[in-house]
This record gives sequence, structure tokens and C-alpha cells, in this order.
Amino acid sequence: MDNRSNVHKKVAVHRFRHGLRLHDNPALLDAVKDCDAFLPIFIFDGESAGTKLVGYNRMKFLLESLQDIDSQLKKYGGNLYLFHGTPLCVFQYISQTIGLHKLCFEQDCEPIWQHRDDLVKKFCKENGIKCIERVSHTLWNPHDVIKTNGGIPPLTFEMFVHTVSVIGPPPRPVEDVEWSVVNFGVLPMSSIPSDIKVFKNFPTPEDFGISSEVGNMNRIIQWIGGESQALRHLQERLKVEENAFREGYCLPNQARPDLLGPPTSQSAALRFGCLSVRKFYWSIQDMYSSICGPSPNQNITSQLIWREYFYTMSVGNEYYAEMDRNPICLNIPWKNDYGSDFNKWKEGKTGYPFIDAIMRQLIQEGWIHHVARNAVACFLTRGDLWISWEEGLNFFLQYLLDADWSVCAGNWMWVSSSAFEQLLDCSHCMCPVNYGRRLDPWGQYIKRYIPELKNYPVEYLYEPWKAPLHVQETAGCIVGKDYPERIIDHQIASEKNRSYMDEIRNRLMNPPPHCRPSSEKETRQFMWFPDDCSEHSSQ
Repeated sequence: MDNRSNVHKKVAVHRFRHGLRLHDNPALLDAVKDCDAFLPIFIFDGESAGTKLVGYNRMKFLLESLQDIDSQLKKYGGNLYLFHGTPLCVFQYISQTIGLHKLCFEQDCEPIWQHRDDLVKKFCKENGIKCIERVSHTLWNPHDVIKTNGGIPPLTFEMFVHTVSVIGPPPRPVEDVEWSVVNFGVLPMSSIPSDIKVFKNFPTPEDFGISSEVGNMNRIIQWIGGESQALRHLQERLKVEENAFREGYCLPNQARPDLLGPPTSQSAALRFGCLSVRKFYWSIQDMYSSICGPSPNQNITSQLIWREYFYTMSVGNEYYAEMDRNPICLNIPWKNDYGSDFNKWKEGKTGYPFIDAIMRQLIQEGWIHHVARNAVACFLTRGDLWISWEEGLNFFLQYLLDADWSVCAGNWMWVSSSAFEQLLDCSHCMCPVNYGRRLDPWGQYIKRYIPELKNYPVEYLYEPWKAPLHVQETAGCIVGKDYPERIIDHQIASEKNRSYMDEIRNRLMNPPPHCRPSSEKETRQFMWFPDDCSEHSSQ
């Protein structure tokens, strides 16, 4: 059904931000109830959905996700309205043009969105507009977790798990909208204020001044945004989980990390909300129960629980992604003058092939495996270059498809020993040579993303500087000419940095109550260190 009148008694708007899907969307379900006309919208306001700091791949994924929603809505006689401007100006325009009775949106619990949402709620209250906010980007409402924990965030992951066990299992997904009974409203395209823009055609990244860092031919793995793709991808992931359960293990992405195979990660779809985290959680839990019995097992979804933990830890802490003003972060005197080292790290020109392959994959495709993230983060910070984790975080926020503010910052603080560990307990420092060899013994990953090294014998592939000159000439790649020299000696740097950490730890007689792991086992699980990993790290 389609109502083409420009004047409606009850107009409901659902504002997509994160939560770019039609399934398991409680706010969307509320929006279509009891209204004469329904308007689904997205506003490019320069910050929502991570657009404040965004590269080509991230913007492309976002636009594909929006276009997928629009395509689905068109099947039911509607469409997704895309605006550019401030939310208040957009809502005022809708209200003055066709009226606005109800505004619905999914909760963004991170503090960076609080001011934006407070302004909208104030506008709604002043104008008699019903404002509905629903939780569905997280498994539990982080505010409920904090309340249950006595009004403060749980300082350890173990405390967090205990707290949510008191709350109980997360809600199951809500039902889908019955679109056959929804009346879509129509916005007149005349008299649009000069301070907002309505897109008549779907924009491209270039329309926002964002150009591709590499050509499409260089993207070996193409990530496609949107709910439709996410749901197809989910079925592929569930087959991987099912095979693991039947073979007697769980967390296949962690237990057997594959740098070369088609990625089965759902992280980008979860970050943009193309896939409901509750649907993902319960799909895995239900499959486990059908194969292994009905007893609950939180370990099989521990990666999702870590995501919840970081979201909860960021609530109310607007400085969570900083060092100096962040109450849970240790203030480590990182190097201020690091010359060209940071740029070489970003460009994949450190002279360490495993590190460089990871960084080049990130720029080309927008995604890297979790084990790879830990490796380059450790290298940038306490492992080798002694550069602040804040620099790495901002780079990831721009280029990593799944980088959301709280989870990404939490990961960087942990790996850099700035938070989420006992106190600078950094005995394990990833070796950029041995760690890479363990994950990819034959160097196929390096050859894929650093083609200049493709003819190197495997014994020199991770340490090309050790290859005799005649081997380099035969391989067609001279170190220092065709591939960069090492910017640092890992063995020397890691020993020096460990001494720095020891000195800082000794000075911190009364450390702040920063977040920390509950045990060494928890640390190993987070860093994806297997029990026999010591030979691949610098002690």
C-alpha cells in the first residue's frame, strides 16, 4: 500500500544510523506501528556511521549498505531518503513539510554520539514529537550492565561475564516488519532549505570527495556492504561453525586462523549493523545446542562478548579513545619525534614483509585478520616503534571496515599495554618474523600482497635482508632498492622497549584502576596466543 498524500496526520520517521538492516530492528518495528505514513531516512551529517574519519573502502561499504536497504524497500513501494545536513534541520524540514509525529532510531551507546542524540531528543520534546530509542546494536543494554554492576563498568572481562550472567541471556531477535500493511509517505522535492540536501540519486564516495587509494584491480578480496550480502555470508559462516562443533572445537577463526582463504568474519556487517548481533549470537548458540546438547556455552561466542565488554567500558567516558584524559588508560611516554617511521608503517614499507603485507592488505581491501591486527599494533607501539596507540587507532578508524570507536580503541589500548592488563605486563611481544612464519610458513600471504618478493626463497622471505646479494638479484628484488631496508632492528628495539616498560611500571607505585584481564589465560585468548606460542614472541 502506498499513500501519496503530502499531508498526513501521523508521520513516523525511522532514522538509520548503525543498524542498516530490516531484520531484528526493534526501532524500525516501532516506527511502522500506528502511523499514517512512514519515512525511512539516512542523514549524512559528517559523523554518523563513522563518516567523520572515513576512507574509500569504508564509505563504499556504507553506501552499498544503504543502497541495499533502498532496493529492499522499493519492493514494497517505498524508498530510503538520503539527506545531507544536520539532523535538527532535516527533522524540522520534515515536520514543517508533512508533519512529524514519531521519530525512532537504534541506540548508539558510545559517548561520542550522546550530544548529537541529546539535541534530537530535546527537539522532539519541545515539538511534541514522540521519540523512541531501542537497543539492538549490542546484545545487552550497556547501561543495564553498569547498573547491575553497582553503577560502575566491570573492570575485568571476568567481572563483565559474571554481570551479564546475572542479567540473563540476551533477547532473541524481534519479528520482521509486515511490509504489506505499511503506508510509505512521500516528501515533496520543492522548497528544500538551502542548509540541507536531498539526494535524488545514490551518491558515490567521490561525491563526498573521497577517492580510491588503490585501483579496483588491486583488491584481491572484494567486501560488499548490505544486509542481503550479510545474511548470505552468515550462512557460509554457520557452516564453518557447524564443522568445528562436529570436530569438537569452537571459535574456528581463532583456533585455525587463515590469512589466505575467503574471510568468514562478520565484523564489518556487525559494525554497520547489516547483520543483527542477536541473530548472529543465537544462530551460533542454537546450532551448538542442536549438535552438542542444550547446555549453554559462552565460549563459542566469546568474540561477541568481548565486543560487548568494550562497548560497556566506553559508556560515559568521552575520552575513551585518548590517552591523557582517559581515566582507564595508563599515560605512557610514547615517542613524540618518530620521523618517517609512522608513514612507513602506514604504507607497508617497514622492511618487515609480514608487517608490510598486512598494512598493504588493509589499504587495498579494508580488512585484516585479528591476528594480523595484533601484529601490526604491537609493532607500532610497545614491540618496536614506540609510537602511541592513538596514531594507530585513528588510522584504523579511517581504513578498517569494521573499526567502531569503542571496540577498536579497546583493542589498541590492550595490545599497547595501556589498559586491560594487570600493569604493563608485556612479557609477550610479537616477533614480526617468527609470528608470521607460524601463521603462514610458506609465505603465500606475503607473496600475495608484496609481489616484489614473490620470487624469494622461503627461507629468506620473512627476512629478506639476510639473503645474499646473488639471491636477491636472482629474485629480481634488491633490498634497499626494490624493497625497503628494515626501519628498525626488532631484537634491539623490543629489548629496549621492554626496559622502558619495566621502568614505567616501577614508577607507578599507585596505578590507576584501569581495566585488566582476569588471568593469563584470558590474555592469551584475547591476543590469540596458543599455548605453544612462546617461540614466536620476544620475551
